Amino acid sequence: MPQITQQAAGGRFPTGSRTPGGRAPGGRAPGGRAAEGRAPGEPDPGAAADLEQALRTGPFHLALRAALAARGLPLQRVQHHLAGRGIKVGVTSLSYWQQGARRPQRPESLRAVRALEELLRLPGDALIRLLGPGSTHIETERPASRSYRALVEPSDALEALLSELEFPADGGLHTVGHHERVRIGAGRELIGRDSQHVVRAHRDGIDRYLAIHHGDPGCDPSRVVVRARENCRTGRVRWDEESGVLVAELLFDARLRAGETYLFGYSVEDGTAGPSSEYVRGFRFTGGQYVLQVHFDEQALPVRCRRFTQTSAGAARGARGDLTLSGRHGTVHLVEQGVRAGILGIDWDWE
Repeated sequence: MPQITQQAAGGRFPTGSRTPGGRAPGGRAPGGRAAEGRAPGEPDPGAAADLEQALRTGPFHLALRAALAARGLPLQRVQHHLAGRGIKVGVTSLSYWQQGARRPQRPESLRAVRALEELLRLPGDALIRLLGPGSTHIETERPASRSYRALVEPSDALEALLSELEFPADGGLHTVGHHERVRIGAGRELIGRDSQHVVRAHRDGIDRYLAIHHGDPGCDPSRVVVRARENCRTGRVRWDEESGVLVAELLFDARLRAGETYLFGYSVEDGTAGPSSEYVRGFRFTGGQYVLQVHFDEQALPVRCRRFTQTSAGAARGARGDLTLSGRHGTVHLVEQGVRAGILGIDWDWE
């Protein structure tokens, strides 16, 4: 049964200025000699405290300058590392950023800031968050996306429900990590699924996530229950009885700014359909990690389980691989790093 997250949907979806002390930016003393007798490129041991303070209080340009000094990286080397990641930014721009003469705003520049966080061994979002209100009108670059129509067979019913909720085609979120646990009952039916989800906003003002559930044949969506578990609460719920599609708002406790992450959990209780033979999740956006675990009741164990991918609903299934059922716990799982837009799933044979 296919579902979708806002990166994906889940269920059944086949379906320069100088620093204090007279040092020039980059930790070099006037005249080209390394500050305090250090060799070029050698980290500044005294900069750690300055960096910690700058990351905590900002502003962005001081934090960037402190990080560069702490790591002992000249701007030319930084530019070289960024180019190796396919990010083009000039030494002049980097210099302006650390001076505070300019702020990174364009999507490509924000990509460079995120890469700088990794290169300079900083916590995630340590620099990007310091751009704060000054860049609230700028959207961070979102991953490549697919339409719902490409991922869901009853797409007309889904689009009607989204329209009823006045939900935009781009919900403003993409998945960073998603761990999903599916429960299959003694009658071979899908009892429910539990999701632990981490998302990132790629524009400002996002305060909700739309969970989509597509039941197995015979599903009665009016009896399906969506429960908010942590860091969210259930909003409006709509369904289409004929197709078995249900959509539910999960309202966050905070309004996100572009680049911010959010962790929340929810579950879907079903158990209204007949025997289930697959679980499929459609992903609208590329990127992020997805973990799917299917747990079978000990009274109903399948004889074979396989993982698969699809480029779109109705397309041929590829990348098939057998999965070994854990005899003691009755589970199988898949892990996908760097999810591609499309469909991932596990299917199984009962006989």
